[in-house]
Amino acid sequence: MNSKQIAGEKACEFIEDGMVVGLGTGSTAYYMIQKLGDRVAEGLQVTGVVTSKATEKLAKERNIPLMDLNDVGEIDLTIDGADEVDGSYRGIKGGGGALLFEKLVAHASKKSIWVVGEDKVVETLGAFPLPVEVVPFGYKQVERQLEERGYKPELRHFEDGSIYLTDSQNYILDLHIKAIENPEELNDWLNNLPGVVENGLFLNYASSIVIGYSDGHAEVREK
Repeated sequence: MNSKQIAGEKACEFIEDGMVVGLGTGSTAYYMIQKLGDRVAEGLQVTGVVTSKATEKLAKERNIPLMDLNDVGEIDLTIDGADEVDGSYRGIKGGGGALLFEKLVAHASKKSIWVVGEDKVVETLGAFPLPVEVVPFGYKQVERQLEERGYKPELRHFEDGSIYLTDSQNYILDLHIKAIENPEELNDWLNNLPGVVENGLFLNYASSIVIGYSDGHAEVREK
């Protein structure tokens, strides 16, 4: 097993019978969902809340019962991946384009666990490009303001060269900052910028992190 699979399957152990579970998006969350599908087949009773159309498709393939976020009072536990996480349990998410739905589900959750390979643990956030979801209308105005701050925004594209669209039909500007010295300040500034729908800084969400290592073991860190 690779480190992502080790982390994803380990985190699945925290899911208990009767839980409403937020199902993350991405390559590490994929392994968690596959393992959860095995447990559901063995009789585990859970209800999933998805964070993307891709996750919805996978969960349905594995016969995991689903519920819309609008119909949920509270989510017991969300398990999701992260593109970077630092020692203060702050992270960058959205490499898979699902940052808006991921943050909505995380915000509705009593507890969030992030599953990552060892290469995702960093001292300072920012080496991974920070995704910023923006509305298509006037996005060039947002891009210009980001450029003025020296954040080097890059409009995300699909592999065929067309502009990447999120599940909400928005664009993503990936910021190449290298090192984010004050994530809280940047988060506030981005959230107050007209045209920005959401950004990939997740600062007060993870209560635990499951780290998978290439030697085959998993480490659980509690905040």
